[in-house]
Amino acid sequence: MASLDPTWYHYLALFVALYFAKWFFDPLRSIPTVGGSPLPLLSYLASVRWIRHGKDMLQEGYNKYHGSVFKVAMLDQWLVVVSGLKLVEDVRKRPDQELSFLEAAGEFVQTKFTIGQETHLDPYHVDIIRDKLTRSLAAVLPEVMDELTVAVHEYIPAKEDEWLSVNVMRAAREIVARASNRVFVGLPACRNREYLDLAIGFTMDVTRDRATINMFPTFLKPLVGRIVGNSARNIRRATPILKPMMEERRRMMEKFGQDWPDKPNDLIQWVMDVGLSRNNTDKEMVQRILLVNFAAIHTSSNSITHMIYHLAERPEYLLPLREEIEPIIREEGWTKGALSRMWKLDSFMKEAQRINGINIISLMRKAQKDIVLGDGTFIPRGTLMVAAAHPLHHDDSVYADADVFDPWRFSRQREREGEALKHQYVNTSVDYVSFGHGKHACPGRFFAANELKAMLAYLVLNFDMKLEGDGKRPENVYWGPTVVPSPTARVLFRKRQASK
Repeated sequence: MASLDPTWYHYLALFVALYFAKWFFDPLRSIPTVGGSPLPLLSYLASVRWIRHGKDMLQEGYNKYHGSVFKVAMLDQWLVVVSGLKLVEDVRKRPDQELSFLEAAGEFVQTKFTIGQETHLDPYHVDIIRDKLTRSLAAVLPEVMDELTVAVHEYIPAKEDEWLSVNVMRAAREIVARASNRVFVGLPACRNREYLDLAIGFTMDVTRDRATINMFPTFLKPLVGRIVGNSARNIRRATPILKPMMEERRRMMEKFGQDWPDKPNDLIQWVMDVGLSRNNTDKEMVQRILLVNFAAIHTSSNSITHMIYHLAERPEYLLPLREEIEPIIREEGWTKGALSRMWKLDSFMKEAQRINGINIISLMRKAQKDIVLGDGTFIPRGTLMVAAAHPLHHDDSVYADADVFDPWRFSRQREREGEALKHQYVNTSVDYVSFGHGKHACPGRFFAANELKAMLAYLVLNFDMKLEGDGKRPENVYWGPTVVPSPTARVLFRKRQASK
């Protein structure tokens, strides 16, 4: 067997030397590592542990370095985690020129490969959600309610005289997709089975694609992104479904300009109003619509599933919720104002989100320049940073009996003088960061809150529910930074005799 040219040994030795030099002089080396060794190559073992045991690693770091920072290894880079209220506030108040949310979100979701570079470079859909959708909540709620009343009974077809076993995660995903798309694309598209399958599939594919892409180093991500590309295929398949509707809207806009009688008040129209002025293609505008679907379906279906699991575990919570909801609906009907009066329901939702979370991390940021945090930690340009959300929300010094699900925790706090608004589901603070905090807090949380509150209130009024088997709440599934309610658990539903 021929021996290798000695030159190759020199190249190998040089590569190893440069690799270790890069590690030795890396400014992040001074930040404590949690979950494994910080040494080159060995850190990859810790990155595998992060995927399977991220929650435990985050808690370990929070306990050891509370009030400071630590880092955990991901497969492609280090993730710096801040802990403690002071550093959460420090991160929140930093300008985008120092710590960028959009750049961090682009890395976590791998937007340029999973959805499209255009949505990352010009995220005008965020302004549409923050402005148009939020200001239209009262106007679109009747549409949401109309779709909920149809979809709920399609996917939870329970009867009064028997219990029906339902896979909650699957049903929630379908109902949320229907109700959300009633506002996004309207009738009849929101009930088009092919379109709904693509919208839901897109949500699942983005999640899978980003997980796959994030397993590879930066220089391989473009190649891997082209190979996986499941979400991109869904965009191509959804475009011809929505194209006839978009062409009709375009004809109306050419004929009447920016306004005409009965102009649709939905996401597809809002996107077209902006997108056509930017010379967007139909495909580029469909990208925006599916991207908003990803945010809505993924988070809202997970959230409502968590809430249903808690209700089914403790059916005695149904009575006080019904006692609050029923008189309000009799008096006002299903309006935005009526939903805002449901303090106990709002508290139940917020407590479910505090206990479980949307992710175990929050306030994702990417350093755009070298900075020094308030505790003196040096953060070099290009560093990914997050706040430790799950440990914060389970900290007994922040929340009394923090590991206990207390459904009326926040409604009691709202009864205090001057705190009626402070503890609402949609409000963020340094100690409640599920939606983020500050100017980059989730812009769609107001729509999500109304949709989820309407859905949960409707379920409470129309169904009894309980868990199968031993009645213990199904365990969550943790994968890296994500939290998913059990996707296989089933809940027993029975149509309530005094349905409203």
